[in-house]
Amino acid sequence: MNKDVHSYIKLITRATRIALALGASALCSCARSKTEFFILPPPTYPLSRSTIGYGVIVSSYISLSNAPEEGGLSHGYLRRGSIVKVLERRLINKGTENSPSMPESWVFVEGGYQGWLYEELVNVYDYEEQAKTAAEKIVQ
Repeated sequence: MNKDVHSYIKLITRATRIALALGASALCSCARSKTEFFILPPPTYPLSRSTIGYGVIVSSYISLSNAPEEGGLSHGYLRRGSIVKVLERRLINKGTENSPSMPESWVFVEGGYQGWLYEELVNVYDYEEQAKTAAEKIVQ
């Protein structure tokens, strides 16, 4: 009988060690830092269109940049309500592997001048008529 109790204790001790090892392994695998990945839409529409759309400037006064980044050289200025053709869209990711961030969306426009604008400064519409209607409402 004493031998059976000793075997039982050995079995429980072995099972406990295995359970602890599996638990520690599970905890260690969960503790790793997770990398966030953002799903990015295609930067431009299919090639069947020559433009992405038409934009209406919503900021009072903005500068067109020579590159899709802050601090670029100025290529001209646009005022609120100006209508531009949106020719290209780029998503610029300023985050790092350790510090991911949402990408910034920039658009390349043409409307008297050509240059890049931060997309938050322009409302983009599919058709020129929509942009004209929106521009009339913004200017009023």
